Amino acid sequence: MTETEARAPRADAARNRDQLLAVATRVFGAADGEPSMRAIAREAGVGIATLYRHFPTRESLVDAVYRDQVGRLTTGAHDLLRRLPPAAAMRRWMDLFGDWVATKNGMLDTLLAMIESGEIAHARTRAELLAAITTILDAGGAAGDLRSDITAEDIAAALLGIFTVAPRPGQEAKAGRLLNLLMDGLRAGAGQVGGA
Repeated sequence: MTETEARAPRADAARNRDQLLAVATRVFGAADGEPSMRAIAREAGVGIATLYRHFPTRESLVDAVYRDQVGRLTTGAHDLLRRLPPAAAMRRWMDLFGDWVATKNGMLDTLLAMIESGEIAHARTRAELLAAITTILDAGGAAGDLRSDITAEDIAAALLGIFTVAPRPGQEAKAGRLLNLLMDGLRAGAGQVGGA
């Protein structure tokens, strides 16, 4: 067996895992309740044994999806700023945040149990997300296109409010309008108080 042949199963396994993670994220995001592991495997086009080989428990799958989504949000702030002006990066990041919130719909009970048991550190996640927002705000302040009197906590609270009244999936248009209104208020010169 050549070295390339020896590495092939590991590459296939990594691809299968990535595929399962992507499908689980999509299924969780579209679900009203928690979908079965069998439904996720079926959607991914694999047997249940393959799913359990990669994710032995529902909790391990939820943990992987949750961490992947938080990672996408935290690295996404930097990636977006490399490609877009800060205001456009902020608006696009808000969409990513909405995707993350929607994904939690189909894993909420398991996720809450894991947070309560300490398996997932909610405070750490919150700090990571606030740091991502701060990164974009700081860039926007330096570029002069985002207000300097807004905090990451303000934006996080506004986003949670928006996605509470306009949950996704199903209300993307309403959420988009509300996010655009929020962005109008975040632009430099928009509604800043304390002027002469």
